[in-house]
Amino acid sequence: MNSIHNKSHLDMAIFHHIDINLYPLFITIYEQKSISKAAQILCITQSAASHALQRLRQHLKDDLFVRAGSKMLPTPFAEQIYQPVQNALLAFQSISKQKQMFDPSMVQTLKIAVHDEIEPIIFPKLIQHFQKLNLGIHFQSCKLDRKNVVADLASQQIDFVIDLEQNYGEKILYQNLEQDQFVICTQQSEMNSELYFSAPHIGVSSRRTGVLLEDMYLNKKQYVREIFMRCQHYSTALQVLAQSPDVMLTIPRQILSHLNIAENIHIFEHPIDLPMLNMGIYWHRDLKENSRHAYLRNQILKIFA
Repeated sequence: MNSIHNKSHLDMAIFHHIDINLYPLFITIYEQKSISKAAQILCITQSAASHALQRLRQHLKDDLFVRAGSKMLPTPFAEQIYQPVQNALLAFQSISKQKQMFDPSMVQTLKIAVHDEIEPIIFPKLIQHFQKLNLGIHFQSCKLDRKNVVADLASQQIDFVIDLEQNYGEKILYQNLEQDQFVICTQQSEMNSELYFSAPHIGVSSRRTGVLLEDMYLNKKQYVREIFMRCQHYSTALQVLAQSPDVMLTIPRQILSHLNIAENIHIFEHPIDLPMLNMGIYWHRDLKENSRHAYLRNQILKIFA
């Protein structure tokens, strides 16, 4: 009986030598496989993160991570303690949240990363909705950087990402907001697949290189088209289109609805059956139960319900 009791007994002397702040660093390095990324997420310098890791190594008497190229890989001991440490931190987090009261009037900012072309679809509706709630929120639209989405959401540099549906990894949660579909703009007065693939096309992308989204879908169906110009914005493409009688532009319908269209431009359904485009909201899994985050997320979902 005593041995069972002793197993659950807290040795208070050990806690004099424990710095609990070192363990979120351990979890973050484990998940990011990088000290610099962990430092960014925790909003500390890389030097501070390195010193903190050294203290934890000394306390646990294990290297915890070893460098392999550009990555920090966990030792067997680190693999062993990862889940118990994560569970303990989640338990502390849950206890802390139980007494926290949330008041919507406390929300001061809302920062959303969004692509330039999607911004006009999102922000007018967003601001109109929150103004009706009489909340003094300062809104910030940030340029979407897909390479740093996970780190930006984890460090709360941004609250949400709104983007076309794609895989940002298991740490990032997604919920669909709206659907869209590709249509075709051209000066030509009729449309069919033969005309579409014989015409020169304008492609729009913020990336310098890489296959365009619509071409990914077309290529899967064994179709290829000629891109005679690649630009960054649909507004530019529409201006060029108004001067070019034979050229075509493939564009999401909702984006087109927010742009100026010349009188000589016709709009057609796409002759090829392309998938619908899903656009939705992304947030970090660790903030799923955060009261402020949950409130803002639910409000945004109401806008597009």
